[in-house]
Amino acid sequence: MDIFERIQLDNGPIGKLQNKIEGKFAFPKFDGKISNHVFLNNKKIICWSYNNYLGLAVSDEIHKIDAFSQQKWGLTYPMGSRMMTGDTELHDEFENKIADFINMGKALLLNFGYQGILSVIDSLLTPNDVVISDAQCHACIIDGIRLHKGERLIFDHNNIVDLEQKLKIAQEIVEKSNGGILVITEGVFSMSGELGKLKEICALKSKFNFRFLVDDAHGFGVMGSQGNGTVCALDLEEKVDLYFTTFTKSMASFGAIIAGEKEIINYFKYNLRSQIFSKSLPMPVVYGLIKRLEIVKNATENRTKLFEITTLLQNGLRERKLLSDKVNSYITPVYFNIKLEDVLIVQTELVYNHGIYCSIVIYPVVPKGVVIFRLTATSLHTQEDVNHTLASFDDVFKKYIK
Repeated sequence: MDIFERIQLDNGPIGKLQNKIEGKFAFPKFDGKISNHVFLNNKKIICWSYNNYLGLAVSDEIHKIDAFSQQKWGLTYPMGSRMMTGDTELHDEFENKIADFINMGKALLLNFGYQGILSVIDSLLTPNDVVISDAQCHACIIDGIRLHKGERLIFDHNNIVDLEQKLKIAQEIVEKSNGGILVITEGVFSMSGELGKLKEICALKSKFNFRFLVDDAHGFGVMGSQGNGTVCALDLEEKVDLYFTTFTKSMASFGAIIAGEKEIINYFKYNLRSQIFSKSLPMPVVYGLIKRLEIVKNATENRTKLFEITTLLQNGLRERKLLSDKVNSYITPVYFNIKLEDVLIVQTELVYNHGIYCSIVIYPVVPKGVVIFRLTATSLHTQEDVNHTLASFDDVFKKYIK
């Protein structure tokens, strides 16, 4: 069959719905500042969909920093990949500062999170190795694992007993293949709102020989006394082998890092295909990251507000039996077993009757028949926002609550 003909017959599980969902809960076009209140189709709404945890995207200080760096360097400098002609002192400065901040030996600045961790996994593993990952790991990790030509094992989400069983299987495999074992999980899971079982996984190192990679995209900036991440918050810097995070959430920017022992990060520096074969991050981005890092360190009030709003929101949802007790982060998923056509009705009511917008997650991100209405609190949200949202849920979801 012709490739294009096949695509026209099957647009994929989400793509086949595009005529019903586009502009509603897929590809919505927001107007206004990236804040707790935005505009959708000229209607002012409370937005629970930005990962702008610390509210920095709307910060005047951030805007001044970005304007200054854009005026000074523009987006063209430096040109070329970092290995060839795209390296600068500012790139090194940021890497050194963030390595100190997260208590890791060395850090490597990556252009993007998705391609970055995919490339990290690819460069780490040989066909003799075994990779084991949590069942709820992000799509970028799943795609990185897909590139692996050796054994791939998945353990049930946050299930340490199942992980131990998978480690026993992996151990038997590598004893024959003379390979190694890599375990991957997340600091904060973006869908379930649960913290990863980092301490428990580290404890298994006393029984098994493996390396441990933590993706902390949603933990960095928020977790830890200064926002230095979930690993630091749990005092696991010496037990976690590789630390990965992105800057698209709390830092209100883009780019990512991989951090760990100096020798291993130097290996990545010369072997990550996503870095070697792509243009270096522009100077305004790098300068902005240096300045943002200082802001994040001192954003204690923002973090306090975030957790206060999260507590108000989650307590209200738990009173209504809409939130699992397993949720222990600021990411707040409300699960329903409802028909897809009902999702469209609910979203329309929330937006146009109540002025509430939250992200909707459907298959294949979650199993068929399950829908997540995911709310992401920020330091910008208010008690009034929470009260209005809970009252709106009471009205819209009453026929789905059992």
